[in-house]
Amino acid sequence: MRTYIIRRLLLTIPTLLLVTMLVFLSIHLIPGDILDLLMSSSVSQASGAEMSSGGVTREWLEQKLGLDVPIHIQYGRWLGNILLHGDLGTTLTTDEPVWETFVRPRIPVSLELGFISLLILLLLAVPIGTYSAIRQNTLGDYVGRGLSILMLSIPEFWIATIVLVFPSIYFGWSPPIEYVRLMENPRQNLIMFLIPAAILGTVHSGPLMRLVRTQMLEVLRQDYVRTAWSKGLQERVVVVRHVLKNGMIPIITLIGLQIPLLIGGAVILEQMFVLPGLGRLIVQSLLGRDYAIVAGAGLVVATTVVVINLAVDLAYGFLDPRIRYG
Repeated sequence: MRTYIIRRLLLTIPTLLLVTMLVFLSIHLIPGDILDLLMSSSVSQASGAEMSSGGVTREWLEQKLGLDVPIHIQYGRWLGNILLHGDLGTTLTTDEPVWETFVRPRIPVSLELGFISLLILLLLAVPIGTYSAIRQNTLGDYVGRGLSILMLSIPEFWIATIVLVFPSIYFGWSPPIEYVRLMENPRQNLIMFLIPAAILGTVHSGPLMRLVRTQMLEVLRQDYVRTAWSKGLQERVVVVRHVLKNGMIPIITLIGLQIPLLIGGAVILEQMFVLPGLGRLIVQSLLGRDYAIVAGAGLVVATTVVVINLAVDLAYGFLDPRIRYG
């Protein structure tokens, strides 16, 4: 187990390097330039001497922000700063620390939204998929299968638009948009997160419902399950002890694959519901062409996904004792 964990952790290093490279370089391919924005709005950043000598020039801004060198050198400086000092650098617009000022305060928001969304996803997909398998070809099975197909067909931003627009038009009500910290007011915080988390978890529950049903049907046909039924065990005992646990490995795999989709959906919903998380930060930074913030937030998101995938792999050994890590 220890050897396996060490090997997987070592494999994450080139993965994260590739992710940071793609994020950092792809930002510079977006049409538009931060220098164009700064030239029109941040002349006040120059000192008095510079102002008196002709004002802020594009060359002065390039040198000040470190953009006067090729992209690969900029990337090397940024990566070296992370590896040597654990620092994500400073923003290009306000010269504030990326980690302390922007990224770290927003991580709890994204984690809370992701956790509640995942919890809702599991509470919907696992019971409905299991019930559909146990009651195969009944009305409940048809309803569950239809619901899973419906969830596969509807994008989260469409449901979010309906939730935001229709109640405000017909009932004069809209979801709260003023962020309240969990420790300050847990009830108000939960109310604010519940609607976007419910949308995100419900939409992404469709594939998991279908997989749970398929896996449960496969396990239900096994000989040891028939033996458990023949012993007269209660249905709950057979399902929980024999069926559900033994069919969870593919389900856990899909959950690990769903988490990046939850993160991607959170980027949209955080913007629509004005949640100050990493997704909204990335959108705002992309609009402002602040490469340092986008790269730093992207690195945090990529690291989170890699760690979750490692946890999913390690969960296999708990679910199936036959699995050994070499």
